[in-house]
Amino acid sequence: MENALLNKLRESAISILPIMVIVIILSLTLVSLNIASIVQFLVACVLLILGMTLFTHGADTAMLPIGKHIGGFLSKSGKVWVMMLVGFLLGVIITIAEPDLMVLAEQVASIDTWLFIAVVGIGVGLFMMVASLRIVLRVPLNIILTISYAIIMILAFIIPNNFVSLAFDSGSVTTGPISVPFLMAFGLGFSAVRASSEKGDDSSFGLVALGSAGPILAVMILGFFVDPSTLAGASESTELATNIGTGLLQFLTAIPTYMWQVALVILPIIVIFLLFQLFALKLPKQEVWRIIVGILFVFLGITIFFTGVNVGFLPIGSNIGASIASGEYSWVLVPVAIIIGFVIVLAEPAVHVLTEQVEQITDGRISKKTIFISMCLGVAVSLGLCAMRVLLQFNILFILVPAYVFAIVLAYFVPKIFTGIAFDSGGVATGAMATTFVLPMFMGACSAIGVDSMLYGFGTLAFIAVTPLLTIQVLGLIVGIANKKREREIAEEYVGNKRIEIVDFD
Repeated sequence: MENALLNKLRESAISILPIMVIVIILSLTLVSLNIASIVQFLVACVLLILGMTLFTHGADTAMLPIGKHIGGFLSKSGKVWVMMLVGFLLGVIITIAEPDLMVLAEQVASIDTWLFIAVVGIGVGLFMMVASLRIVLRVPLNIILTISYAIIMILAFIIPNNFVSLAFDSGSVTTGPISVPFLMAFGLGFSAVRASSEKGDDSSFGLVALGSAGPILAVMILGFFVDPSTLAGASESTELATNIGTGLLQFLTAIPTYMWQVALVILPIIVIFLLFQLFALKLPKQEVWRIIVGILFVFLGITIFFTGVNVGFLPIGSNIGASIASGEYSWVLVPVAIIIGFVIVLAEPAVHVLTEQVEQITDGRISKKTIFISMCLGVAVSLGLCAMRVLLQFNILFILVPAYVFAIVLAYFVPKIFTGIAFDSGGVATGAMATTFVLPMFMGACSAIGVDSMLYGFGTLAFIAVTPLLTIQVLGLIVGIANKKREREIAEEYVGNKRIEIVDFD
């Protein structure tokens, strides 16, 4: 275990270091940050490294096995209604307690926080039922995505314009660091029992993707019942720390809050696991204790991570956006956003879980590095577009509609597994770092130049979620073309009865 933790620590430090360097450079050039704020930010970075280390280790030893065991048992039972009911309950429970969703809900001043969270939770739960049924009936993921996003795009042109960005953002925050490993493993356990589960099967992926589509539809429907003239962003205080002592004290006072929030997320999963263990799974005691220890790692890791990111990153992000946008060279916000977008993905815990799952499921044929690079490029483009939208004030649908149409079209031409990975990647790219650093950065920029944050601040997470769908599927298209070319070359050079294995993701 010691070697595993050291490896996780090294990976976490490498992931956080780029964003740390960028913020320090900005503080010395374009943004005026006092010493206390810089110290607060550096302490937050240390907490992020420690938190991500503990979380990723705990996810490997607890969240992934729990999801896989429960998914596998339900699939073996053969009772479709039970699978769908459990899928609905898991979707609602995990989503309602998701800390990222709470952060987003609190930034909408005109809608009751718990009403908003409940609507999003029901949206995820219903689409978890759809996802479970899809695996049982073996419906291709691209068909479900086509129908879902066709309805979403139609509604996007009907509901009030200032509700569109919020709806898309709500679909992006439901897939956080705790829900992603559990849902992915749940889908893996579900599909692993199927007789057709073989190399290239895409049924292990897609739960996260559909878990993102559900809340978009649910919030859009909510938009018909909310007066658009009352919709407004919350005026959240993002003042920087004035002295080092005060800055450090903020971390200590925030810890109990995030311990409680994380406990609310983990407790239902623990209860569900124990119920399945008592009445169905009957796992050996040694494995149960290993899972319990892993849950403790997850609890400590996410608590430390959220404390660091909320206390140290949120005010810094807001002030970076406001300082650059209101400065003489406001256009610099675009290249700065692109650079931040390229490295911010590395600091998202859920992304690390996804890339490891992809590498394991594909036996290393799709490497973590390949997925990371594809996602980094996609999010870099996303944040560049977000910065341009704040400065030029263009409609979010000008980007989202063509992007989703192109992504759905690609889903019919790329190897199936890449479609599942791509749509899941869009969900995991919008985690804690996006909601507490990137979103406040653009909200701060909107406030600084007097732009409506509901129209041009919200929607940032939606932009982050959509571009990985394109970059990873384009990667899949390239791989598919290369495989077919290789097949032709081997067919032409084939001599005798020698068997040559071809890696085929279809």
